[in-house]
Amino acid sequence: MAIGRNGVIAALDIGTSKVSCFVARLDGRSAPRVIGIGHHESKGVRAGAIVDMDAAEYSVRAAVEAAERLAGQTINEVIVTSAGGQPTSRTVTIEIGVAARQVTDYDVSRALAEARAHIEPGEREVLHAVPIHFSVDEAHSIRDPRGMHATRLGVSLNIVTAMTSVMRNLTACVGRGDLVVARTVAASYAAGLACLVQDELDLGVALLDIGAGTTSIAIFAGGQIVFADSVPVGGHHVTQDIARGLGTSIAHAERMKTLYGSALPSPTDDRDVMEVLLVGEEGNDTVQVPRSALTGIVQPRVEEMLELVRDKLDLSGAGKLIGRRLVLAGGGSQLQGMREIAGRILNKQVRIGRPVGLTGLAEATSGPAFAACAGALTYAARSPAEAIIDINEAVVAGSRMARLGRWLKANF
Repeated sequence: MAIGRNGVIAALDIGTSKVSCFVARLDGRSAPRVIGIGHHESKGVRAGAIVDMDAAEYSVRAAVEAAERLAGQTINEVIVTSAGGQPTSRTVTIEIGVAARQVTDYDVSRALAEARAHIEPGEREVLHAVPIHFSVDEAHSIRDPRGMHATRLGVSLNIVTAMTSVMRNLTACVGRGDLVVARTVAASYAAGLACLVQDELDLGVALLDIGAGTTSIAIFAGGQIVFADSVPVGGHHVTQDIARGLGTSIAHAERMKTLYGSALPSPTDDRDVMEVLLVGEEGNDTVQVPRSALTGIVQPRVEEMLELVRDKLDLSGAGKLIGRRLVLAGGGSQLQGMREIAGRILNKQVRIGRPVGLTGLAEATSGPAFAACAGALTYAARSPAEAIIDINEAVVAGSRMARLGRWLKANF
């Protein structure tokens, strides 16, 4: 899985605002050690989807080359993380007979194959097929059924999919940079692996990866990802609102958001005054506006984003699995007041997630903005159990003849 000579592995996160590349070395005995880091402003990417192939290719090449120079390694394969393609998930549950004997590896493989046969991706590509839990007769929530006696074996798979066209364009863009995509990982899944501790994974937790173009949702319970979704609002939408509302450029609006922006008002907002550089004016014409004007633009957009997330959780029913635990990651989570307003709207206990389980990360790249890229390295190091799926094979496997062939193989 993208592990090269000397245990070297590379991760590439292609986002709307930046492209990041981490190179690490795995030795199998300790945490991955990061030996090369590169990041570059993202061009040609909108909401995680490629909209300008040439511009996106340049950003990818620049980030990868910077990481290669620092690591002293040439990268051939990468694990790519992306929030594009409107990632969503659904659960497939099936049961098979095992003839009142001990469950074997073959039985588990047969159950997973049967579950794969029920997948109909259509115009979407399967990113992950994660076994949530197994069941043995009337016993449920079993992590590993092998060696247990049973007459019926069941499995529940969480199938995470994204739009095929978006994923193919992403792969094509990386390929133009002379790289092979070894695996694509949903950004929220990767960020969760990077930021969450084992107790959170086991007990249930929601993670929001707030990027520039989208906010991705991942829910973990029982040690596995059990739900994924996204909303099409992120930090860049806040920046655009500031630019329109105050009549300034996108670049200056981003600077104002970073330095002065807040999702919650403060008692001094009316007294604090900011200089706003007007767009289209000759020279450096500025106007003075109170900070409350900026907060009045930022807060409604952040509230809208979090209310959309709340609606997704309520509609899916997945929010019942997480109790009151919520972790924020992504660059948008660093906005002042984001933690407090997320706790209020979603009624959760909130913390800001940072990558853990890696060594060698510089301070500038150890924050929540780089969680997805760091999580891709964690994904490779842990090699989480998944029912690896080839879409065409899965569709063919659902045919009547394929089902007959599996039945004959299992019974004769």
